[in-house]
Amino acid sequence: MDGTSAIAVRGLTKRFAGKTVVNAVDLTVQTGEIYGFLGPNGSGKTTFIRMLCGLLTPDAGGGTCLGHDLVWEARAIKRKVGYMTQRFSLWEDLSVRENLDFIGRMYAVENRWAAVNDTLVTYGLRDRADQLAGSLSGGWKQRLALASCLLHRPQLLLLDEPTAGVDPAARREFWEELHHLSAAGVTVLVSTHYMDEAERCHRLAYLAYGELIAHGSANEIIAAAGITTWIIPGADASSRAAFAQTPGVTGLANFGTTLHVTGRDAALLAAQLPATAARCGLLAHPVDASLEDAFIHLMQHTAQRDGA
Repeated sequence: MDGTSAIAVRGLTKRFAGKTVVNAVDLTVQTGEIYGFLGPNGSGKTTFIRMLCGLLTPDAGGGTCLGHDLVWEARAIKRKVGYMTQRFSLWEDLSVRENLDFIGRMYAVENRWAAVNDTLVTYGLRDRADQLAGSLSGGWKQRLALASCLLHRPQLLLLDEPTAGVDPAARREFWEELHHLSAAGVTVLVSTHYMDEAERCHRLAYLAYGELIAHGSANEIIAAAGITTWIIPGADASSRAAFAQTPGVTGLANFGTTLHVTGRDAALLAAQLPATAARCGLLAHPVDASLEDAFIHLMQHTAQRDGA
């Protein structure tokens, strides 16, 4: 990261049929940064990303993307951005090579044939160059989609849940590639539901109901949540009910056979939880709050606030 802003927006707002989908969001992303976007479905992440790349026009607010005005220079932004949608959006009845060649034509890539060949080699697609895109597995489709986004050498990647439905090994390879790109100066804004992916980002933002609820590094978000976490191994449904009624408990989440219990009053939890656990024949142990604990807390808090 070089300290310059690839994205700098203030008060970005979008409404559909009178409903505010993105509400006055301020966001700054530094050049070369991997910035994670998290939030429940319907939180406005996709709408925000589409405003950044010029596919949607904001109803209020504005700013710059890659130094260009978000509203008045959308065409210039599109030339410098690679956008990977939630669903595979390339042409399934074209081969891998034909898809890349078509993308190269769209962006008027110089020395297109050489660029396509280089991309096939870089992303391990050469042996599948003549295979129809529609016949690829999920992981190979993802690799092709990323390759197509990068063919015109964009300065910014906008990735909307790019690893949904992809196996863990392919996800790990994908993220290793993102960090290589970041080291080379490419900025990445990526939405995800996976906490292990969120922890790979330099900074994060959490959106809910169109509003920016929290942002910062993983450690900053955990600290800002202000929660204390205890774990209770072996808790079942009946004991969970007992912990839910324990004073000071604000959140419960099962992780396999272990129950995570969170609350904002550390002293009250320390006084109450061990006794509740003992009555259930269990033991309670305090642990450091995780990023997932923090986001579960945020989800519960925002759902309660908005009456969901």
